[in-house]
Amino acid sequence: MNSKQRCLAAIHGKPVDRVPVFPLLMFLAADRAKISYRRFATDGVAFADAQLNMRERFGIDAITACSDAFRLPADLGGVMAFPEEKPPYTTEPLVRSSADVDKLGHPDPSQGRMGDRCRAVREMVKAVGNECLVLGWVEMPFAEVCSLCGVSDFMLMMIDDPPLAHRLLEFVTELEIEFGRAQIEAGAPMIGAGDAAASLISPEMYREFALPYEQRVCEGIHRAGGLVKLHVCGNTNALLPDMARCGADLFNVDHMVELKRAVEVYGSDGKCFKGNLNPVADMLQAAPEQCRNKSLECLRVARGCRYMLSPGCEVPPGVSDEVFAAFCRAPTDHT
Repeated sequence: MNSKQRCLAAIHGKPVDRVPVFPLLMFLAADRAKISYRRFATDGVAFADAQLNMRERFGIDAITACSDAFRLPADLGGVMAFPEEKPPYTTEPLVRSSADVDKLGHPDPSQGRMGDRCRAVREMVKAVGNECLVLGWVEMPFAEVCSLCGVSDFMLMMIDDPPLAHRLLEFVTELEIEFGRAQIEAGAPMIGAGDAAASLISPEMYREFALPYEQRVCEGIHRAGGLVKLHVCGNTNALLPDMARCGADLFNVDHMVELKRAVEVYGSDGKCFKGNLNPVADMLQAAPEQCRNKSLECLRVARGCRYMLSPGCEVPPGVSDEVFAAFCRAPTDHT
C-alpha cells in the first residue's frame, strides 16, 4: 500500500496497513530546503521541491500546497508585502465599504499568485502524484474575508452591517470554488481549506457566517471531483459538532481540542480526522522519545477511527530532524 492509497483508504474507512502520517509543513519545509520563506511563498517550483524534499527524507504520506493565506487577496489587487522570512500579507484592508466590493474584479485562478499555487500542485503531482496524496489549498470564505477586511473590521461588520458581510462571503465563495477547481485540474485529488478565523466566533455566529459558506465550498469541490480537508486552528471545542456538518472529508484537530472529544464527534459519525500533537510542547520543545510517546498516545486514543497522525497545526522550523523522524515513525512502532 503506497501513501496515496493509505490516505484515501483512511478517508473512506477501508483497511490500512498503518495509520497515515500527514503533517502540515511550511516553515520547516522552507528551512530544510535552505531557501527563504519569500521564495518558498512566491516560486511554485521551489515550493514543490521543498515539499518533495520532505517527502523523500521522511516518508510522509501527504504534502500540501500551502504557504500563506493571501493568494486571492493579492490577485484581487491587495497591496502586498513579501518579507524575506515571514509569510506574505496585505499592508492595508482591501475592503472597507460596499463601494469597495463593487470595485473587486474576477481574477483568473490560473494566473498571478493563485496560478503560482497551481504550478506548485502540478509539479508535486508530476513527481509523486501516483504514490503520495497531494493537496491543493484554498481559504474558506470566512477566513478569506477576514484577510480582505482585517479580522477586527470584519468582526464589527458582522454586527453593524450583516448584509454587507454576507455579500462579501457570497462573492468570495464562488472565487474559492474556482480556485479549488483550478488546483483539481492541475492534478490535486484533495483541497485543504483553512478557516482559522472561524475559531474566534461563537457557535451561533459560526452557523450564520461560516458554516453555510464552508458547505458550499465543499459541495463545489466535490462537484469538481475533489475531496476536502477542513483546517481550523484554535480552540474549536464549542464548534466541533457544527464543523462536522460542513461536508469535508477530513478534519484537522488542533491541540487545543482534546483528541477524545474529536473521537466523540468525528469518530462516532464515521468521519476521518487528524491530529493533534502540540507543535511546540510535543515537538519543538520535546526530545525524540517524548514526541514518539505523545504520537503513540494519539494513536491509542484514536484506535478504531478513521484517523491520520498529525500535529494540531504546522510544524515549527526549529523542530529537529530526530524529533520529526520519531513522529513519522510512530505509526510503524504502534501495535
